Amino acid sequence: MTSRFLLYLRLIRIEKPIGYMLLVWPTLWGLWIAAGGWPGWPLFLIFSVGAVLMHSAGCAINDFADRDFDRFVERTRDRPLTAGLIAPWEAVAVAILLSVIAFLLLLPLNLLTKILAVPALFIAAAYPWLKRFFAVPQAWLGLAFGFGIPMAFAAVRNDIPATAWLLMLGNGFWTLAYDTEYAMADKADDLKIGIRTSAITFGRFDITAVMLCQGIMLIILFFTGMSAGLGSWFVAGLIAAALCALWQYRLIRERDRMRCHLAFRYNNWTGMALFAGILLDYALH
Repeated sequence: MTSRFLLYLRLIRIEKPIGYMLLVWPTLWGLWIAAGGWPGWPLFLIFSVGAVLMHSAGCAINDFADRDFDRFVERTRDRPLTAGLIAPWEAVAVAILLSVIAFLLLLPLNLLTKILAVPALFIAAAYPWLKRFFAVPQAWLGLAFGFGIPMAFAAVRNDIPATAWLLMLGNGFWTLAYDTEYAMADKADDLKIGIRTSAITFGRFDITAVMLCQGIMLIILFFTGMSAGLGSWFVAGLIAAALCALWQYRLIRERDRMRCHLAFRYNNWTGMALFAGILLDYALH
């Protein structure tokens, strides 16, 4: 039982918190801006834990969908499902269980938030299969990783203003940027097995695309912050995020597999810098 449980923890990438944080940060951006500051412990815990649960469920369903591909990719060949350590039905069961728990967390919230959970679940579940035919599946991942933003506004305000959609759009460009870096690390393997990724679609313009998306994200978030009444601390967070983007360029410009993956992980600092700017702006003004 203990060894089985440990395999399930590996299935949901419990040892790789970067994936969780890339979903948590934009959710917290939305929650803080929607509430105009500290949203209170109930909402903070519901959305933080819910983001972790949904990312875990997404990992499980992703491994189910990719079980016949992962064995041919150096980075994924030892995952529990593709390595034959657990059965496919177990991955599906884990995904369903975690999704149900995440939905139960929403029960105290209003109807609009619960309604939004339905397309959020569909978008997250559909992503793994898009890699078979969609040229830029990372754009779809941006939808999945940003859906916590309108849900946060719905939970706080029972409404989804234009600011929420603008923030979600900015996060979508950020997701496209960092997941293209991630895909650059696996490009050689993905070409062999026929998986579609933005790194393959962008070709020799992959680095340009990453930096362009980072820049667009920063511009969109600047206007989002201004429309929300944020000030100097938020701008300081944007500057820190821009410096993180420049550092990532230094890492990916040679297209080295390990350095591209390191650049992907550095996006945790980007998300943290932006959240720190939002948090401090509301706390100190």
